[in-house]
Amino acid sequence: MTEYTYNSEYLMRDGKPWFPVMGEMHFTRYHESLWEESLRKMKAGGVTIVSTYMIWIHHEEEGVFDFSGCRNVRKFVELCGKIGLQVCLRLGPWVHGEVRNGGFPDWVVRKGEEGVELRSNDPAYMALVKRYWGRIYEQVKGLMLKDGGPVIAMQLENEYGHVGGFRGEKGNAHMRALKALALEIGLEVPIYTATGWGGAVIGDCIPVMGGYCEAPWEQSMEELPANTNYVISHERNDALIACDHHVEDAVAFDESAYPYLTAELGGGMQVTSHRRPVATGPDIGAMSVTKLASGVALLGYYMYHGGSNPRGKLSTLQESRGTGYLNDLPEINYDFNAPIRQYGTISDSYREIRLLASFLKDFGEDMAPLKAEIFPEDVKPEDMHTLRTSCRHDDTHGYVFFNNYQRRRVMEDHEGVVFQGLTAGEAVEFPAVDIPGGAYGFFPYHMSLGSAELVSALATPFCRLNGREGTYVFYGDCEPQYCWKDGKAADILHLTRQQALNACKVTLDQDYLVVSEGFVWEEDGKLRVTGAALTRILVFPQLSETPEGFECLGSSGRFHIYERKIGCQAGSGKPAAAEYRKLSGSEAEGRYRELAKDAAGEGFQGIFAEADKAVYEITIAYPGKEDRQAGEEDRVAREEDRQAGEEDRLAGVKDRQAGRDTLLWLEYAGIGMEVYLDGHKINDHFYTGQRVPVSLGYFGFPEKLEIVVSALREDDRVFLESWPQMQDGKACSLNLVEITEEYW
Repeated sequence: MTEYTYNSEYLMRDGKPWFPVMGEMHFTRYHESLWEESLRKMKAGGVTIVSTYMIWIHHEEEGVFDFSGCRNVRKFVELCGKIGLQVCLRLGPWVHGEVRNGGFPDWVVRKGEEGVELRSNDPAYMALVKRYWGRIYEQVKGLMLKDGGPVIAMQLENEYGHVGGFRGEKGNAHMRALKALALEIGLEVPIYTATGWGGAVIGDCIPVMGGYCEAPWEQSMEELPANTNYVISHERNDALIACDHHVEDAVAFDESAYPYLTAELGGGMQVTSHRRPVATGPDIGAMSVTKLASGVALLGYYMYHGGSNPRGKLSTLQESRGTGYLNDLPEINYDFNAPIRQYGTISDSYREIRLLASFLKDFGEDMAPLKAEIFPEDVKPEDMHTLRTSCRHDDTHGYVFFNNYQRRRVMEDHEGVVFQGLTAGEAVEFPAVDIPGGAYGFFPYHMSLGSAELVSALATPFCRLNGREGTYVFYGDCEPQYCWKDGKAADILHLTRQQALNACKVTLDQDYLVVSEGFVWEEDGKLRVTGAALTRILVFPQLSETPEGFECLGSSGRFHIYERKIGCQAGSGKPAAAEYRKLSGSEAEGRYRELAKDAAGEGFQGIFAEADKAVYEITIAYPGKEDRQAGEEDRVAREEDRQAGEEDRLAGVKDRQAGRDTLLWLEYAGIGMEVYLDGHKINDHFYTGQRVPVSLGYFGFPEKLEIVVSALREDDRVFLESWPQMQDGKACSLNLVEITEEYW
């Protein structure tokens, strides 16, 4: 059995330094038939540990437990084990997670109103937790590490002592009581964690920290000050997290006793009704490099995979001001601008994180023990002139880090920078290099590459192919100037940074590097690649067996070019097509009233005004649709699914599972948009200026959708980074509908 431990500086696996990457996915917020596909995408992105909330209200909304369908935690954990991913169960019982009541069912909240002291050692409360956790244990029994399963860690509570709960010894006593209860029930793992930012208490758990590139929960409607998460620093606490419930900037534990671990680096951000910042790939990449430069020993991302809130039986399940919180969130949409988005599409942040995760998978054992020496110290976030640098090193070797990126700011260019790699003896002096504004990264020195030693290079290591004496992949856009000890060089495959962003290491009969704009992963010994009907990839070295559907077109440099052509829509040669029309007058009013009943109930008496709402009908045509099995049988399947009480989880995803999807892209202007299928809301969106994807395969390839756009007015109290063009002081329109096909 693998042994997982830790010391004050890093995590260990079987006694060796271990530098994992953790990514959050909420299984209850995604279609269970597509979990395996997504988990393989996560693993290909470099994720080692999957973290997931056990959201109480998703499993016991009415006082009756439900672990079926998208709530089947056992199936999810078993799939993680099958694919080779470890699991951290974030047990709660209070989780936040932008969920109604922070995850407490309404009936538990009522217990609090009746006198039970929630989130305390009150015996009545602990009895409720014991009952809930006992049912969780029944679901995951036999899947703990001690039983040969993938569950290696559990988080207790969330932001306890920062967002609710007690501080000081009373708070620590509750955290210890929760850990004792978990052990009593049988929820036994080698690692127990607790969030530690903002004065939160941790009991006997390992603290995990966080950092987001903005703060959608901040009540301000103005541009925020420059974010501290882009300053290389020994400061672990992010004062912005949950600042709407802020207690203090300090932490409540001795940081020197624990490794610097993160569980909530923002892989994106979930916008709120009043504040809608958009997280970009460079935002996430630069923040991640900054944390590495600051000495972090675990990169953990929240969220790594977006999703959709399941439909509640008694209420909507999202966080809202109506439930006493300070923020209104979408009813369904939990896209989060995550690396893997709401319906499984790729984002730029996936590629940015994969750059670092690929490095850490092959070289993390070397990186983990290295301490960070920061220079200059005490740089202020609004300082746009000083280059932010550090050196993670021991007595003999290390890496120099630099960050010249500050979100929503312009940093000064730096010419002829000479980095110094620190050791116990003479420092290693790098060749002069220009660092433009917006750049971030790191360079190695005295790096062991098999039997060769790289003294220095103005290039960044990405991964290792086929063992210690195989090929080492580096990337960078400046002249790399590789300098080798005694002139003995390792085999280097050098990529541009853009090539590296699109690169993925895949192990089949041997290691291969695949460069592709889509997802790439291994499944049952075969190469899977997402892409359009015509997809080209670069592969090094040449594949020993050409993948099904591909042909080799020859070589380009050290890469071999492979191409796949897929006939659109079952060989028809025509792609799917979408048309849309705006309803007006009495037709629009009548349809809006019908659609609005889905959320408001039969007694809905709302007032419709065309100045406030625009209603559209989208019709989708699928050539060769008989092969998609998405006709009448899909409509029947959806209706049966609804009758079974799972209106949000539609049947008819066979083609999506088999590796084909149709994506509908919507561009609109308004304060928000709702998407309806068969009269039921399937998605909603707060306007940010982004194109909005809808996976038609996720919903059984429907022939018709209806869209309701709500007006945005010039005087609306909302923070937007980009406002749409206004007409007569408002915006309320669906501007573009496009279809793309994706195959894998």
